[in-house]
Amino acid sequence: MGAAAITDRGCAVSGGATAGLSTGARCAAVLCVAAAAWLVVAHDQGRRRARVLFADGVVESPLRARWERSRVWFQRWLRERREWLCLPVALVVALLGESVLPVLAGVIAVPLVRRWLQKRALVRERERRADGVVALCGAVVGELRAGREPGQALLVAVRGSGVMGAAEAGVSAAARFGGDVPGALGHAAREPGLDGLAGVAACWRVAVDGGAGLAAGLDRLEGALRDERRRREELRAQLAGAWSTVAVLALLPVLGLGLGAALGSDPLRVLLHTPAGLVCLLAGGLLEAAGLCWAGRIVRAGEAA
Repeated sequence: MGAAAITDRGCAVSGGATAGLSTGARCAAVLCVAAAAWLVVAHDQGRRRARVLFADGVVESPLRARWERSRVWFQRWLRERREWLCLPVALVVALLGESVLPVLAGVIAVPLVRRWLQKRALVRERERRADGVVALCGAVVGELRAGREPGQALLVAVRGSGVMGAAEAGVSAAARFGGDVPGALGHAAREPGLDGLAGVAACWRVAVDGGAGLAAGLDRLEGALRDERRRREELRAQLAGAWSTVAVLALLPVLGLGLGAALGSDPLRVLLHTPAGLVCLLAGGLLEAAGLCWAGRIVRAGEAA
């Protein structure tokens, strides 16, 4: 009996060591793959930098040129579909945890991440258009002071800005043929990011009806829009710390899993293969999502104010 107990205990210890070794081996394999990918990217960047510096003496082979075109195409494709990166990450977690649940979570995360990226793209496009309106006011003022007529000045500025999108045709036609320029500008101001065009329309209407100087009014409007943009940038800089706190809170569970794996407790197996772990995973995920939504709402409320 004593020998059998010792044998069973030795088998249990060896089995635990083997499980810990397999987990460590999987983590080491993932780290090796990541390091190899980083080395390949760094080496490729070094080659591109050398090729730019010493372009006169470098003759590229057709195979190298084909590889460069394929790499550029893949980077462009990946930049346009960044939400699909959730699937490889989920696959790695599924391999480490030996469960299909991370893959299902990755599939669910793809549309959510796509929606978030689209919202960010819309915000960036709105800010780009707002900056374009500021540049448009400055260009019109410059053309007016150079001696052009208001319609010609607006036409040249609109062609150079390229921020009006679908409304550019109507504004250009009104400026070229003497139409209702304030009405066209007011219609264009309804698009996201082009709110400043309402001020341009008001200045144009005052200058036509009351005889006031259009250049002076647009100059003051440009200064006001620049002040608004500067306040927006200052607010974003002040809220950068809050957004960093939100990001750290989002990464704390991942750091906890990594710390548990480093200590040899195998948290993925506990979370994905035990009833108590599944309950903790579900509750923790819900609380994490609620906390992130709450913190993001507080920061966005500060931005809106």
